[in-house]
Amino acid sequence: MKYKLIMNGLDCANCAAKIEKAIANTEGFEEVSLVFATKSLYFEHIEDKDIIEKVQKITDSVEDGVEVSFEKKHKSEKHRCHDNCCDADNHKNNIPLSNILLIIAIAFAVAALLLDIFKINETAVAILSAAAIIMSGYKVCISGVKSVFKLQIDETTLMTIAVIAAFALGQFVEGAMVTILFGIGEMLEDKAVEKSRKSIEKIANIRADEAVITENGVEKTVNAESVKIGTEIIIKPHAKVPIDCVITEGESSIDTSAVTGESMPVSAKKGTELLSGMVNGEKLIKAETTKQFEDSAASRIIKLVEEASTTKSKREKLITRFAGIYTPVVIFIALAIAFIPPIFFGNITQWIYRGLVCLVASCPCAIVISIPLAYYSGIGAASKYGALFKGGKYLEVVAKADTIALDKTGTLTEGILTIDKIIPYKNYKESEILALAASVEKNSSHPIAEAIKNSYSGELINLSSFEEKSGGGVSAVYNEKVIKCVGIRNLNSKPEDIADAYLVYDDEIIGAFKLKDKVRPEAAEVIKKLKSSGYNKIAMLTGDSKSNADKIKNDLPGLTDVYANLLPEQKLEIVNVLKENGKGICFVGDGINDAPVITASDCGFAMGLGSEAAIAFADAVLTSGNLNALPKVVKLAKKTVNTAKANIIFALVIKALVIILASFGMAQIWMGVVADTGVCMLCVLWAMRLLKIKI
Repeated sequence: MKYKLIMNGLDCANCAAKIEKAIANTEGFEEVSLVFATKSLYFEHIEDKDIIEKVQKITDSVEDGVEVSFEKKHKSEKHRCHDNCCDADNHKNNIPLSNILLIIAIAFAVAALLLDIFKINETAVAILSAAAIIMSGYKVCISGVKSVFKLQIDETTLMTIAVIAAFALGQFVEGAMVTILFGIGEMLEDKAVEKSRKSIEKIANIRADEAVITENGVEKTVNAESVKIGTEIIIKPHAKVPIDCVITEGESSIDTSAVTGESMPVSAKKGTELLSGMVNGEKLIKAETTKQFEDSAASRIIKLVEEASTTKSKREKLITRFAGIYTPVVIFIALAIAFIPPIFFGNITQWIYRGLVCLVASCPCAIVISIPLAYYSGIGAASKYGALFKGGKYLEVVAKADTIALDKTGTLTEGILTIDKIIPYKNYKESEILALAASVEKNSSHPIAEAIKNSYSGELINLSSFEEKSGGGVSAVYNEKVIKCVGIRNLNSKPEDIADAYLVYDDEIIGAFKLKDKVRPEAAEVIKKLKSSGYNKIAMLTGDSKSNADKIKNDLPGLTDVYANLLPEQKLEIVNVLKENGKGICFVGDGINDAPVITASDCGFAMGLGSEAAIAFADAVLTSGNLNALPKVVKLAKKTVNTAKANIIFALVIKALVIILASFGMAQIWMGVVADTGVCMLCVLWAMRLLKIKI
């Protein structure tokens, strides 16, 4: 059974990683992923009524104060845990107690600094510094001591050691400044992380949880989850569409931006399909629901975005492993600096101080928080542009890939085929050919079948033994003989007239159909932008005839390769070849007929939210049902990956610089604090900008 739990009070990325690891290492828990950005824990486990208690017990063994529940809880007490354990309450109208204590601590520390500068009363300096440390850092020290008893080494442990050692070395003011700077840095970091969380949570606000229905002629507001398929709902002006539906009465303009990423409102009237999350314009409309609340577009978008971080990128996985190695290594370096040089050079006090600077600078929080946050922000931003990614690793693929393959019908073209010409053979008339073809195709949903059926308005001929084969057309029995509607590749002999579909009766061609399709208006510009973004090879794959494929190629000269007359398995072969010869391949298709190809590609895009199969097989979904979002998400993917790289490099360079300076006696403990909390805050802010970036 799949579970989703909320880790209320979890505000430390390093702790989140440790809790995730502890749960994953517990027998019975599978596919464990803790998403720090939303405090959401995902895992698989056999059905268990005591699952909350089990997870709570594991969590408590790692960190105190995190409350596990099925839903978010709004608590007056906010837990800060390991890397600044237990911040105070979070009232909007009152100044938190921790902030008041921090202000008083700053005043005491400044007084101690002045007394120290003028060499006035060293005892008073020690007392004032101790008071400043207690007020600004007592929670950190308590957490650090607890971590020691749990046999864990984390930032609070290192900070506690540094403060105690600073006092032992007579560096009273230094000890006070360390805890104060740490407190200020953690407070600012908290603000930055909380702001990013609120920005991400806005994505979930596209869904309306209530719907207006009529009951006995009276309007009634009900929980949208309780509304059944086929219920008439009222959508008032400027209200969100609560459930996928079809307009039955009224006309209005609809803002689709939250769902499709399209900025311009669209006109809607009777018969227009609306997706939940869209916003009604100026006029009241009535509609009939076509899906349940949980199956509607907004619910699926929210679920996809929330669960996207469970599929982690290579960098996220690397950072998790790196954090487990990095801190012990830096601690070893700090101990080496503190105790090896004095053997040769003496002055152990000086070298211990230098080692303390390294200890304070060693926490990997800047990377542990900002890298997953960068990918999560990228996924959230992509959803605003009309693309849903199922994980950070697919953003990496899109950023790295140099090849993209696109299906023709419904992807590069509008997918609405119409009959251009009917070619009768033998003594058959056009009307007879059309009637027979429409009768054979009556159960098929293939675009060619739809074109033939839409062109025929008469009575269907009575046939039997219908059969449809993937890539092999449809067949039935007519007057005890087989009649088939197939493509040219399924014919035993090639006719003179090259057409898109042939009607074969008793193994003889009796008619043919030439069809036409319209290229999407955005296709040419999208291909041009993809090329400029680094996609050197842009291929079109189609089961359509070569002549029709060549027509599309003429309309879209940016295509580098065109493959026609393909069966599904042949498309798969071509994608695998393209995959081997490039840095990575993306594929864009309808998600149904192209499911094997979408699965085989490094990142498969499905067009639109209409198909369950599209969402099931695809790695990403273009919610707008058109190609406009593609170039934008490619740029966004590159920016996301570059942001993650920049944060890793920036954090490691600053920390390495402080450690090097410390080893030469050129850095003070406060620099280590800046290398920890200051760098972390900057990395978080740099990752957050992805949520508001304009492309």
